[in-house]
Amino acid sequence: MQAITINTLLAMKQAGEKFVTLTAYDASFARVLDDAGVDVILVGDSLGMVVQGHQTTVPVSMDDMVYHAACVASQTERALLMVDMPFMSYASVDQALDNAARLMREGGAHMVKLEGGRVQLPVVQALTDHGIPVCAHLGLQPQSVHKMGGYRVQGRDESTARTMLLDAEQLQQAGADILLLECVPAELAKEISANLAIPVIGIGAGADTDAQVLVLQDILGITPGKAPTFSKNFMHGASSISDAVKRYVAAVRQGEFPAAEHSFK
Repeated sequence: MQAITINTLLAMKQAGEKFVTLTAYDASFARVLDDAGVDVILVGDSLGMVVQGHQTTVPVSMDDMVYHAACVASQTERALLMVDMPFMSYASVDQALDNAARLMREGGAHMVKLEGGRVQLPVVQALTDHGIPVCAHLGLQPQSVHKMGGYRVQGRDESTARTMLLDAEQLQQAGADILLLECVPAELAKEISANLAIPVIGIGAGADTDAQVLVLQDILGITPGKAPTFSKNFMHGASSISDAVKRYVAAVRQGEFPAAEHSFK
């Protein structure tokens, strides 16, 4: 079993092959995802909502992320392990370096993910200079939900769309290895994906990104409250949790997910 690396994902983008990302927060589910062929496992700060029961991701701490990352890392052999840097854990370059080092050293992360556009360029550059792989995150940024005024699609007007495209290009230049776009109009996500050399992962960003990511609880139909419109319950018609994950993997690879109803205009 050959481990997935950044170079693997870059080669897949260049070959036009979709790769698959899914969240996990514990050892048991990490094993299921790894065995099912998920390429990137994301230990998301979404655990604040789906595991801890908070209304947002803001209360999640670094200790929380290190703990859950280590649980997932213990059962991950093939997938690349990406871990979120939680709210205010990268407000300065020094803080970002210290916390990213914890996620890699104690949590077993292969890559860290952080939210924000051009304001994060010095942090991304510093992490890159110190050999820490980075996934940047644009569009809807859950850690900034109170500033954004709720969970809304981002980039629908020309000005914010152009800003997002420029931010994406600058983050790539600063050394970001992957970009994640959340809740972005499909056409904008398509343009950004085509313009960047690095892989682009989408969630609620249409079918033309290089990969898709969803929250595990959403695809299993156990999300507390209303499930996001960009998600899909893959437990429908599945014989087991493992089967549901495999169906998600196949749907992404074959371009069957996301469909139009899972995307935004």
